[in-house]
Amino acid sequence: MDPAKVEAITKWLRSTSVTEVRSFLGLAGYYHRFVEGFSRLALPLTKLIRKGEKFVWNEEREKSFEELKQRLVSAHVLTLPSGSGGFQIYSDASKNCLGCVLMQHGKVIAYASRQLKPYE
Repeated sequence: MDPAKVEAITKWLRSTSVTEVRSFLGLAGYYHRFVEGFSRLALPLTKLIRKGEKFVWNEEREKSFEELKQRLVSAHVLTLPSGSGGFQIYSDASKNCLGCVLMQHGKVIAYASRQLKPYE
């Protein structure tokens, strides 16, 4: 990751508005594939930017914010897939999120996750 982006993430202050939360999630979301369980970690913050949601920064959101910052600056290096050998996919689901990891030869190739809609 670009050292300037790492510095920007580590110095990012607690958000005081929906616009600031969106801005942080925009930057963090760009690197989501490097963070295992990104959607689960970001859920308290994404709930905050939903239409009609009152802006209340609580302990759960602070924890989510700090954990995302930490995971982003210490993200694992992903491996490129090789032409030989098979792939393994490990998946996980909860009431709110889906997640998976694609691996080959015991090394992570990609992470994927997403939040579920209320009707799912």
